[in-house]
Amino acid sequence: MTRNSLSLLLCACLLMALPVAGCRKTNQPATAGQATKRFPLRGKVIGINGATVTVAHEAIPGFMEAMTMPYKLKNPGIASELHPGDRITATLIVQQDDGGYHDAVLDDIVIVAQAQPDTRPTAQYHVPAPGDRVPDFRLVNQNGRAIHTSQFRGKVLLVTFIYTRCPLADYCPRMSRNFAEIDRALAADPAVYAKTHLLSISFDPAFDTPSVLRDYGEAYTGESGKDAFRHWDFAAPSAKDLAAITHYFGVGVTPGEDNTLTHSLSTVVIGKDGRILAWYPTNDWKPAELAAEVRRSARG
Repeated sequence: MTRNSLSLLLCACLLMALPVAGCRKTNQPATAGQATKRFPLRGKVIGINGATVTVAHEAIPGFMEAMTMPYKLKNPGIASELHPGDRITATLIVQQDDGGYHDAVLDDIVIVAQAQPDTRPTAQYHVPAPGDRVPDFRLVNQNGRAIHTSQFRGKVLLVTFIYTRCPLADYCPRMSRNFAEIDRALAADPAVYAKTHLLSISFDPAFDTPSVLRDYGEAYTGESGKDAFRHWDFAAPSAKDLAAITHYFGVGVTPGEDNTLTHSLSTVVIGKDGRILAWYPTNDWKPAELAAEVRRSARG
């Protein structure tokens, strides 16, 4: 069983995160007239019964008031990692049609406070927060050249994480399409364009070699040759540096089925001073809104 998507939400301290990330082929399309809705949930685990967890949660804006409710787990395999008393964040996924809301499940679960301190995850993830200074990570880009995150100081750097073999349109391909839209929007203002840069980081360095990243990148930049990557790099860390960079940016990655990787999402805006301005751990952000944020930061 592969694990589902990890969403590391903002918290004031380092979290002991469940690496229950997901990029899977098992998602089924919604039926006609049915929409999938996602709501952020915060609460305390009251009990676990098989693949159902009872949570005393805070009010969910736009959905329901604070209450204690049982919810099915989208990935039943994580039930063994939850304990009564754990405080969690999660995404509540529901289907909506003419009859109302139904088929609620919890996904993107993160333990933000453990009831059992002896329960240790295999890795500790940093939770990106505004003001955090980004370390000088080394990567190799699509041209086979070494680049460093520090070389973009003085510019607003927009970073996201992908791998080129990702099979789900709503994960890596969506991040790359969004970045392509942002790249075009920023190009409309040459002064802003000169003060910004985009960086897509692969967490699959064994497969995503410079030549693979170059072909992949050209498909999204819509250009080829020396101008294809003047404003947008596609790069990967070395295998030994992979954990440091993914853990810092809150990206959970585990092997999946058929050469896929189960993973979480992470998109970060880094200011001119090399400090984080904003972090987006989901796929529901809008390119126009993020482009506007980058534009404001570049002009500031």
